[in-house]
Amino acid sequence: MSICTTLNPPNRIFNRVNFLYSFYTFSSSCSVQTLEFQEEYTTHKPDYRELQSRMQGYATSGCLQKAIETLNTMSTCVPGKPTVYDYNSLIYCCFKSKDLFIRDLAEVYNWMKRFGPFPNGLTYNTLLNGLLSLGYLKDALFVFEEMCASGFVPSFSLLSKILKISLKCGSLGDSLGVLELMLRLGCFPSEPTVNLLISNLSKGGLIREAYLVLCVLLGKGYLQGAYSFNPILWALCKSDQSYTALALVGFLKKKGLVHNVCSYTALVYGFSRERLWEEAFHCLKTMKVDGFSPNGRAYTSVIKFLCDDGKIGEALGLLEKMEREGCNPDLLLFNIVLRELCHQNMVVEIGELVQFIDWKGLSPDPFTHAALAGGLLKQGKIGTAKKLLVDIISKDLVVDAAVYNIYLHALCREHKVKEALSLIKMMMGLGFRPNNITYNTILKGLCEENDIEQALEFFDRTEWAGHGPDIISFNTILSAACKQGNSPMIRRILYRMEYEGIKLNAVSSTCLIQYFCRIGRIPECLKLLESMVCNGPGPSLVTFNTLMSNLCKSRLLCTAQQIFRYMKSSGFVPDVITYNILIRASVREDNDLLVDHLLREMYSQRLKPDAVTYGSFIFGLCKKGKISVALQLRDQMCKHGITPNIGIYNTLMEAMFKRGGWWREGLSRANLGWILKLEEFKHCLDIADPWIFCRNLTGNDTSYRKSNSPMGSKNR
Repeated sequence: MSICTTLNPPNRIFNRVNFLYSFYTFSSSCSVQTLEFQEEYTTHKPDYRELQSRMQGYATSGCLQKAIETLNTMSTCVPGKPTVYDYNSLIYCCFKSKDLFIRDLAEVYNWMKRFGPFPNGLTYNTLLNGLLSLGYLKDALFVFEEMCASGFVPSFSLLSKILKISLKCGSLGDSLGVLELMLRLGCFPSEPTVNLLISNLSKGGLIREAYLVLCVLLGKGYLQGAYSFNPILWALCKSDQSYTALALVGFLKKKGLVHNVCSYTALVYGFSRERLWEEAFHCLKTMKVDGFSPNGRAYTSVIKFLCDDGKIGEALGLLEKMEREGCNPDLLLFNIVLRELCHQNMVVEIGELVQFIDWKGLSPDPFTHAALAGGLLKQGKIGTAKKLLVDIISKDLVVDAAVYNIYLHALCREHKVKEALSLIKMMMGLGFRPNNITYNTILKGLCEENDIEQALEFFDRTEWAGHGPDIISFNTILSAACKQGNSPMIRRILYRMEYEGIKLNAVSSTCLIQYFCRIGRIPECLKLLESMVCNGPGPSLVTFNTLMSNLCKSRLLCTAQQIFRYMKSSGFVPDVITYNILIRASVREDNDLLVDHLLREMYSQRLKPDAVTYGSFIFGLCKKGKISVALQLRDQMCKHGITPNIGIYNTLMEAMFKRGGWWREGLSRANLGWILKLEEFKHCLDIADPWIFCRNLTGNDTSYRKSNSPMGSKNR
């Protein structure tokens, strides 16, 4: 199979239709006579050497017209001249000139083809080398085609040169064409050049073509090193085709090719990326069996994706193992782990890891600061994050835009947008250059304060970096307008997006679906979803969840089920949020059969119930008056490490008070105090003073908090 045919680029080599326009137009500037020129030589008849030297001098100086006139004089003064070698000399000297016009040189080539002397192999070699040295790859490839069509065989060095330059320019189709010709002629490019071709094809997403090149060269017994096929392995693993990569490793092993650490690292990365942990750890073990020690990149791949998946315990264990085996973690890896520790609010572990980093002699960089502050901010520790950032900035430590953006985000979370704007102005005076993330942070802060008009004003007067506001900017303000049901503002934003040439994406369309649901126009929601499926942008899982949630709120559970079935048939995998939406609606409508079906399906997908799932079941039990069972379910979720949220406690208390005689359920004051968890949920309760509420319940003191209460002990 032809290597070129696998790519089929639009301007494929051997199928081009033009070199330069001037190669197809013949100019009369090459004519032989001017009266002044004839008169100049009436008294002196120069010899061939003199004319040749004069012609070369003119050509080197960029006077192509005079050089051609000299060649024409040569034809009248010296029999049999000029020859093709004189024209070759002219072309060679032209390329040495600083004032070369390719169009003029094209006329010379065109003259030779039409009137002679006909170009020979040296002509083509001279043209090719000159054009390639000047960077005219497309023109050189045309001459290359002409050379082959005229029956001349390019030299190996020339073919190698064209291949290398085409690879450097990123012209993969031309590179494949040159390689095909080399193989037909029995020539093999150097192994580094082939490796670069395979690597560029793999990085460009042309994995099939890269594999074909590999197989062709393997079939000829040319390639033996892992550097040739590792780029293909990495491309497969980065595109979620790790099992295909594993099969390729097995195939190449049978061919006798030796793998290296990089080969196994690619597989470890791919399986970790796809969350196939068993396969990833098996690859790490296989590396050791085959005599390779996992390197830092292999460990970093696994730990990074473990942290992304929330498996911080496994990540810390692997970090310790890495240290025991003498593979020193770098600051990048520590930053990854630090960020996840902050996300999970593991304060003790954060302190220990920071001390360990210091013990290793590593200095925190901007990424370390961003990891700590970003993790704290994500956990809602706004004050702590802000204090850390102020401390970092005040100590004149090296900080980048990311750290400043996190600090601005912290200010906006505290509803201090004006302070954030003032800070930006001050920092700009010190040389700070805000980027789109900076402005989008401010824009989001304004939208969260429900100040859409000011947000739009900020949007219009901001000098956006790069090419102006991006899709995130538009989605931020569009989302706020949709949540408010602000139709005029939505129209203004959509018109502005059209003017800026920015198309709606899945997030934008999801915002519009939420808007239509908010104003009760469900049919428009369904039409918009249908349009997304048929015309794009394709809906995401969030789109389906948003629509189903609003359908369930509108008591349209049957329609939500239809959307759910369609979503699964379209290849989307439901998540916990999807099942929680449907379970909650089913519980509210007392559809026990559907609840049972959804729960079984949820477990079959290896999805674990979260606090929202338990909350739905507790709501259903309390609705039926089964408060004791609901309390048992609450205890069960605590045993599974899931902390009940404030909504669950509100549901339990509401059911108890509605029923009356809450003590009959075996609840003492101490037990009720444990349910309330007022110290923990004080900021969540929708009452002015939780302790007043508590005294109304239990008397004038808070003795219900004492676990050794005689009454509580007796009731328990």
